[in-house]
Amino acid sequence: MIPAAFDYVRASSLAQVIDLLHDDPDGTKLVAGGHTLLPALKLRLASPALLIDIGSLTELKGIEISETSIKIGALTTHTELLASELLSKELPVFSQAASLIADPQVRNRGTIGGSLANADPAADWPAVVVALQAEIEIAGTNGLRRVAAKDFFVDIFSTVLEPNEILASIHIPQPKAGMRFIYRKIRHPASGFAVVGIAVGVRLQQGVVADISIGVTGAASHAFAGQQAADFLTGRTLSRQNIDQAAKLLSETTECLSDRYASAEYRANLIRIETTRALLALSS
Repeated sequence: MIPAAFDYVRASSLAQVIDLLHDDPDGTKLVAGGHTLLPALKLRLASPALLIDIGSLTELKGIEISETSIKIGALTTHTELLASELLSKELPVFSQAASLIADPQVRNRGTIGGSLANADPAADWPAVVVALQAEIEIAGTNGLRRVAAKDFFVDIFSTVLEPNEILASIHIPQPKAGMRFIYRKIRHPASGFAVVGIAVGVRLQQGVVADISIGVTGAASHAFAGQQAADFLTGRTLSRQNIDQAAKLLSETTECLSDRYASAEYRANLIRIETTRALLALSS
């Protein structure tokens, strides 16, 4: 199909983008990789009056690593995250998760910021940034603000982003020594999206869980933190019994989606299985 007519601007700065969003936020769309927007335009599921191409904004690209934090620009592609040796050394979970995203064509064009802002309930990065306890930096007419990743996702394809705001970067605190992360997912065979995806970070101290974080995607209307399961395991060993109880708790407290790909009951079972596998992998 052919998209409806629209005006097009190739943005030269973040300030220009914010000005354009302020002038007409409801009739304006941003495009970078375009993997979600372009098909929606062709099907006329989206008909913006103005399309702002942000793909060349270098100020929204790149990976910066310091002693206290890691900053990732919103326009950093999945391939760049996969290929970064420094990032793989600091947080191997990034290359692990990036390698599971779709195919090389999608990874070469798709961006982490686009994935997060789109908030597809089956996307991979939302679970990862939740488990990493990241903060999402948002730019708008009122300046910059940060939102914890666990609070960023609201519903299906819905976030806390206002119409005149843009996701600028992701900030991740440097993990404590001994903190290890893993991301596991059951991949839909056609789309590559997560039917269920589980990201877990664990730090053991004298055999018991000192720190733990869990991010879940694919299962519910939006990515979320498995806080009850994390609270249960804190201060306990990662024995098989404790792992099974935590996985069961996370499974039973999730309001799972049911669609043509998987029933709610099946997704709940996948949560239990994949959480168990992730925690067992981090227990040794």
